[in-house]
Amino acid sequence: MSYAHQLVAARVQPGDAAIDATVGTGADTLFLAKAAGKRGRVYGFDIQQEALQLARRRLGENVSSSIAEVSLLLQGHEQMRKAIPNELHGKVAAVMFNLGYLPSEGADSSVITHTDTTLAALEAALQLLRPRGILTSVLYPGHAGGNEEAEAVLQWASALPVSIGQSIIYRQLQRDTSPYLVAIEKK
Repeated sequence: MSYAHQLVAARVQPGDAAIDATVGTGADTLFLAKAAGKRGRVYGFDIQQEALQLARRRLGENVSSSIAEVSLLLQGHEQMRKAIPNELHGKVAAVMFNLGYLPSEGADSSVITHTDTTLAALEAALQLLRPRGILTSVLYPGHAGGNEEAEAVLQWASALPVSIGQSIIYRQLQRDTSPYLVAIEKK
């Protein structure tokens, strides 16, 4: 289990709402659906139809009465505040980001997350989270555009007032291009 999953698992309870801000192959979507349970709700965002198809396949292979209802949305993560029902604003247990590109064979690696939409999505995620909710963002500095985005997210998280949330970083120090995690627990 990844460190992001450990942080989220400690906060998402059966019946909770959660968001996968970057569906990709659906690994985090399925993880959230299992954690939220049959009374829970999960929303997944991606701009690539291929990602949503991969997630649907993964969810279909793990269908059970004990996973949350999942809505997969062909939208950018910066649209999440508008797409999430108003009654869930300020009540979401977790929002997970896995930035970069779709890690799937044959996927177009030029389609990547972008700093401006990512920062807007992070702001939206903070507004959607409940107190003590968790935001996780796995950053990938090792690809074109990835280092700039990672640095911007790191600066954003570092500048958050402690009255809003506590920011942490989990990083392998031996390699500058290794993926790393920035997480925020909302106050």
